[in-house]
Amino acid sequence: MNNDIKLIGRALCGLLAVLSPAAVQAQTGLTPEMCRSMAVSHNAKMVNAKNAVAEAEQTKKEAFTNYFPIVSATGMGFNADKGMAKMQLQPDMAMEMCKNGLMGGVTAVQPLFAGGQIVNGNQLAKVGVEVKRLQQNLSDNEVTLTTEQYFWRVVTLQEKLKTLGKVETQLERILRDVEASVEAGVVTRNDLLQVQLRRNETKSSRLQLENALSISRNMLAQYTGLGSDSLAVAFSVDDQLPSRPDSLYCDPESALGLTSEYALLQQNVKASRLQYKMELGKNLPTVAIGGGYVYHNFLPEDQRFWVGFATVTVPLTGWWGGSHALKKEKLQVKNTENQLADQGELLVIRMKNAWNGVNEAYEQMKIARLSIEQATENLRLNTDYYKSGTCTMSDLLDAQTLFQQSCDKYVESYTDYELKKREYLQVTGRR
Repeated sequence: MNNDIKLIGRALCGLLAVLSPAAVQAQTGLTPEMCRSMAVSHNAKMVNAKNAVAEAEQTKKEAFTNYFPIVSATGMGFNADKGMAKMQLQPDMAMEMCKNGLMGGVTAVQPLFAGGQIVNGNQLAKVGVEVKRLQQNLSDNEVTLTTEQYFWRVVTLQEKLKTLGKVETQLERILRDVEASVEAGVVTRNDLLQVQLRRNETKSSRLQLENALSISRNMLAQYTGLGSDSLAVAFSVDDQLPSRPDSLYCDPESALGLTSEYALLQQNVKASRLQYKMELGKNLPTVAIGGGYVYHNFLPEDQRFWVGFATVTVPLTGWWGGSHALKKEKLQVKNTENQLADQGELLVIRMKNAWNGVNEAYEQMKIARLSIEQATENLRLNTDYYKSGTCTMSDLLDAQTLFQQSCDKYVESYTDYELKKREYLQVTGRR
């Protein structure tokens, strides 16, 4: 029995280890999808956005209680030096009453009509919940996009370090060949100094890249909730170009209704219209019925009785200032409607610009890929030319620099393309 329990415990521990994000990334490395998922669960902005939705839900429940009766209880006790009621029985005889006593009661008032304020207040609270949910979606977009920016920054720097490693290997090989040639008297010491200077430059570049990589890893770790020391990114830039982005295209007019930005503008219009109705309700009569139970002992005998009543309240003086408040709310409704139309047009333009950005990034990536092929061939030729004595060391080192720059440019264009795709998906409401 004990052995069975131990086996079950070990199995559960193993399962938890497998399921933990840290364990997954340690075994397989982080992908963009994993980073986005962990950032949404961990990031403080997302936690606050979820709390804001929960707060709005409580506000909605609070607004619903306005449908319920208003129940109140009152109590009073007093003791006076003189009775509040006197009765003269005879010229020389008087009786005082109500020198002390107790009074209490419970009343309940049920509103029947409040100018639509209760109904519209509940509708406004529902809109408030939807607004917070849409704002949560926008926070989600912001957090995931920032996370991917850090992710691809890490990828870019890692790939640049790989390229730098190739350059360093080439320089070491050239350095050995030049040192041997100098000793043999075949080339001048100037060639050796040029190689040594270039090697110093690569050492400086490595320090800069490693520091930038450390910073980016720290930021990615902060967003995902992982330790930067154990953070590993499972991605390397492929020599093969990704497929064209044509399948990602979405008609801007059709996508407009899918975006959280446009839905939020619509909710703002709805909220402003409800605010107008709420303001209008303040100038309408309110009707309520109520009842209660009263007790007092002011008289020689205790008194207990039930009471029922109805009230009608007409805000006569409120009409004077209320008309101006209504005009202000009406203007606010018009403003939100204008904002909906204007921002809707701008969102469509953003979608078109984002799609153009995706296509431009893809074409830049194609050009950068071709440049690598050309720079590789140029480096090979200059290496052969230098060995045959038909080009200078400066020419060879320049060719090497062009090779490094073309590789770095391809990495930058590749990661820029991936980010542009993410931005386009978000702006078209597909996240």
